Amino acid sequence: MSAKIIDGKRLAAHLADSIKSEVLQWVTDGHRAPGLAVVIVGDDPASQVYVSKKIKMCEQVGISSSLHRFPAQLDQQELIGLIDQLNQDPKIDGILVQLPLPGAINEEQVTEHIDPSKDVDGLHPYNLGRLAAQSPLLRPCTPRGVMTLLESIDIALVGAHAVVVGASNLVGRPMALELLQARCTVTICHSRTQNLPQQVEQADILVVAVGKAGLIKGEWIKPGAVVIDVGTNRADGGRLVGDVEFDTARHRAAWITPVPGGVGPMTVITLMQNTLQAARNP
Repeated sequence: MSAKIIDGKRLAAHLADSIKSEVLQWVTDGHRAPGLAVVIVGDDPASQVYVSKKIKMCEQVGISSSLHRFPAQLDQQELIGLIDQLNQDPKIDGILVQLPLPGAINEEQVTEHIDPSKDVDGLHPYNLGRLAAQSPLLRPCTPRGVMTLLESIDIALVGAHAVVVGASNLVGRPMALELLQARCTVTICHSRTQNLPQQVEQADILVVAVGKAGLIKGEWIKPGAVVIDVGTNRADGGRLVGDVEFDTARHRAAWITPVPGGVGPMTVITLMQNTLQAARNP
């Protein structure tokens, strides 16, 4: 068996064309272009790359973007002051504070300060609560992007056993809620899970979001499973690799995402979807 590749880059490009048409129609109907404010604090190299991709995608689909850069020494109250301004700005539909923030800044307090209707990252407790209550509004970007990938390969989700490895608020927990919403049976694994190989071996759908290269061994993969690798790690020589041993796993899985080119592009395009949604439903 050799797994089919779930090409997130190709799907994101297709969705970008669709969003561009929707934005154009929105503007043609007399509305201003959706507005996204991106805030980055510090000089984390990965964050710089991610922000650059998000700004570039805004330009591609016709969303107006503004970038706010600050040094790592930024005071938390100054950051919250900026968010207050953006919350009140009628030209801004979405606010994205790039994570991680420097250690002196409380990420939870900053996230909670964003107006939930402008929380295009989908991480405000209100939006996470809506997802948990099966009435989602703005959904976390990466989990929503993963669901779009799963929908694109037309597999049966209802009743499938989904195993999520990773329990962060950013990916793991909302990912489990998304899969529950799709009526999967969901198991969540984390750093204290016992017998991780046995848990992984049961997965019809496996989503891994830990950030540890090669954590999931290829021989653990259930034959015929769908493997979604959210992890992005630097291997020797600077090569990007995921959390799953790809070369072995691809000979057991039915479908698998590559790293790079799998989940990453879907996170960015989902941010565009959320920003357009926020503009339509202020």
